[in-house]
Amino acid sequence: MRKLINPDRSQWRELIKRPISDYEQIEKVVQPVINRVIEEGDQALLELTEKFDGVRHSSMIVSQEEMAEAASLVSDDLKEAIRRAKANIEKFHSIQREDIEVVETMPGVNCYRKSVPIERVGLYVPGGTAPLFSTVLMLGVPAKLAGCKEVVVCTPPDKMGKVHPAILWAANEVGVTRLFKIGGAQAIAAMAFGTETIPQVYKIFGPGNQYVTVAKQFLSRIGIAIDMPAGPSEVAVYADGTAVPAFVAADLLSQAEHGEDSQVILVANSEETIGQVERELHEQLKRLPRKKIAEKALSNSLMIVLQEEDAIDFLNQYAAEHLIISVENADQVAENVVNAGSVFLGNYTPESAGDYASGTNHTLPTNGFARAFSGVSLDSFLKKITFQKISKQGLMNLGPTIETMAAAEELEAHKNAVSIRLKSIENV
Repeated sequence: MRKLINPDRSQWRELIKRPISDYEQIEKVVQPVINRVIEEGDQALLELTEKFDGVRHSSMIVSQEEMAEAASLVSDDLKEAIRRAKANIEKFHSIQREDIEVVETMPGVNCYRKSVPIERVGLYVPGGTAPLFSTVLMLGVPAKLAGCKEVVVCTPPDKMGKVHPAILWAANEVGVTRLFKIGGAQAIAAMAFGTETIPQVYKIFGPGNQYVTVAKQFLSRIGIAIDMPAGPSEVAVYADGTAVPAFVAADLLSQAEHGEDSQVILVANSEETIGQVERELHEQLKRLPRKKIAEKALSNSLMIVLQEEDAIDFLNQYAAEHLIISVENADQVAENVVNAGSVFLGNYTPESAGDYASGTNHTLPTNGFARAFSGVSLDSFLKKITFQKISKQGLMNLGPTIETMAAAEELEAHKNAVSIRLKSIENV
């Protein structure tokens, strides 16, 4: 990891840049895939799955027999862990429901807002180098709580044409039963436009590799709704002398092992803290099964010494997907955080708690998008529709305001829509 001591603010813009992927080149691969799916439907999905995943499907649909088999392959311990995580996620997301509140803005003018579920949603669940069954919970639970009528899951098959049993068991536990063995950009295109087998959805959720990410971003430019812009996973840790170096190193590595294009940032208030964490990193890295992936990610990463005021300003500019605050006054420091996907406070709050089971959602904005975007929540699966109802007296109270404004904008029909009603009321 590159080390910097009190870098000048003029350098920060360069330091907060993420590892650069050549999105133009990736899009050149992704766009023909999307076009093929639009034009050829299921046939394209079957051929692309054989090309990219090495599997020739007889059916893309996950059968009931496969679901039943998965239940027998998942250990009791893992089942119990998934149930506990699901309960926590449900508890946290269920309190996000909003009651309808009618507001009388002036006598006779009543307005309210109603949350309506998006009818069809598509969830992408990565299943390549790491089968992320936790994503089934993070997306499936709020989708079901929101009341989405149709929840479709696409996830890539393994070399045997199977889906990891924990993904299937988690989906069944959440209540998602429409699952398809399709991955990559082709799965995103299938959910966006529909094929003979896979239904078209109105919004697409979920993380994925660079091809999935670019496919989602490309489709969002032509009007397909997605959860948020995203890129490789990332974590920033802010540590002082009260932080436990072994804990900090473990948190950095837990994110670095996601992928070679992941990034981790350590901001500390002293060189001594950085040195202690660096020693722990070397020791823990030796024991990681995904050592090579983590090493590559670390080569894209930074260790920076900054004092508190500068540290918080830097971290707000960086706008991390995950921000861990391991300092003595963590709660107080957290009050100054304005840009982050999810924040983890204190020495005993690992980032992996949010990834799996604390209850918050792990689908979060990356690549600095936390400056303007929120992570997935119950609201992500809802539309907010406003309603208004105006009585005769209400229109008499409000009408002159509308007439004056419409006339000033020279929109005579707008004005007349009110005037004709007011005359009707006067003539009664």
